[in-house]
Amino acid sequence: MSNKEKKTSIKQLGWKMKNRVIQILMAVFLISTIPFMSSNKVSAATSNEIATYAENLYGTPYKFGGTTTSGFDCSGYIRYVFNNFNMSLPRTSEDQFRVGTTISKDNLQPGDLVFFANTYKKGISHTGIYLGNNEFISAKSRGVLKANLKTDPYWAPKYAGAKRLSNTQVAFEPVQVKPAEHMSEAFKDLSIKHPAFEAIITLNEIGVITGYEDSTFKPEKSITRGQAAAMINRELKLEASTEVTFKDVAPNHQFAADIAALNEAGILQGYATGEFGINDKLTRAHLAAIVDRAFDLQGQIDGKVQVASNYNDVPTSHWASEAIHALKTLDQTKVFQTPGFNVGKEATRAEFAAAVFTAISYK
Repeated sequence: MSNKEKKTSIKQLGWKMKNRVIQILMAVFLISTIPFMSSNKVSAATSNEIATYAENLYGTPYKFGGTTTSGFDCSGYIRYVFNNFNMSLPRTSEDQFRVGTTISKDNLQPGDLVFFANTYKKGISHTGIYLGNNEFISAKSRGVLKANLKTDPYWAPKYAGAKRLSNTQVAFEPVQVKPAEHMSEAFKDLSIKHPAFEAIITLNEIGVITGYEDSTFKPEKSITRGQAAAMINRELKLEASTEVTFKDVAPNHQFAADIAALNEAGILQGYATGEFGINDKLTRAHLAAIVDRAFDLQGQIDGKVQVASNYNDVPTSHWASEAIHALKTLDQTKVFQTPGFNVGKEATRAEFAAAVFTAISYK
């Protein structure tokens, strides 16, 4: 081979190698851009898409600690929705409030996170997803439901702010301290296996019944006539035409207006002595009768199959037998599904919650 031919061969080999290097570099470039393009496509979900996806989960049941469509808790629902758009959020409402961009209430868009404070605990304690027209959706004790930010009597006063996460890839996973699986995150002394658990959490959520400052509920503690009047009227919202006139109820007592209203309505009246018995413990028979008068339990059982509605210790001649049997027939909690009723036993806070929850479930 001549020197000229050798030079031509080397030159051709050089061009081939150069072209090969260019091809490899182009391939590397294309491969490296694929994840980036994919990530942008996922994280660039529109706010309306987030809101629509969230709304499609309407009616999913509540489940303490739930993170799937078999049941959600509050923050588990939020994470599930945003995970669908490749956006990883922290586990609790309090931590979710720390991410994203703060948005004023007037500038809310569908898909924004809305936060609420002082529900079952102090501080940020609940998260929802804004849908538009002042509506938001969130996982409550009755499941994934909607509410109005401006007019809902429970949620509107507890609104605490909003954050926007659209088009943002959030990656924030703080170490979480998981509560004991058998206990409620709302009350440290309330087991999620307690038959009145759903009733207590629901009534607490809507402001009918509250816990104590030490984050306990004391489900087995007895309840007084004064307390019962106040809590029932938080749901009924009755107003009396005159002030309270009972000897043992001062006009400025915290329950005075509620006692006067329920007395006037014939729901919870006083004694012949002129006293109300404000601190007297409520019996189970009185609980059934009062809830029946307030919410018409007997009227609710019309047309329903009354299976095993009788108690072995409540004769038909008992003055509260019809109310007691109606309560057992309608019972939504299994609290009252027992062979005996124990009419003279003091009613507990858990039993009160179960009875009222049952009553308002049929409203």
